[in-house]
Amino acid sequence: MIGRSRPAGRHRDGQAHTPVYRRVWDVPARAEAEVLGSVSPGWAVLYSLSMRRFFGLCAWPSPQPVMISDDTAEGLEQRMREAETLLILHMPPADDRLGRAA
Repeated sequence: MIGRSRPAGRHRDGQAHTPVYRRVWDVPARAEAEVLGSVSPGWAVLYSLSMRRFFGLCAWPSPQPVMISDDTAEGLEQRMREAETLLILHMPPADDRLGRAA
């Protein structure tokens, strides 16, 4: 559009403010993620709008970052419990964690 003037749009200087409808996507899924995150201490739960999946990120110290995902909130909750169980099973005894000999 070199050399041509562009028609004024709503984002041009001097144009009146125009209200724009704000769409909120996937409200039920986002609400499920929020509820699951609030009842699951030690986890950050997110819902990805672009991937349409639930993600859980552990918020406790672990040897490696733990991030799991599932298509449903119920499936994610089950995977979160499995990850917690695996962490407990692979955890060294309490004396080893404190640096003392058994």
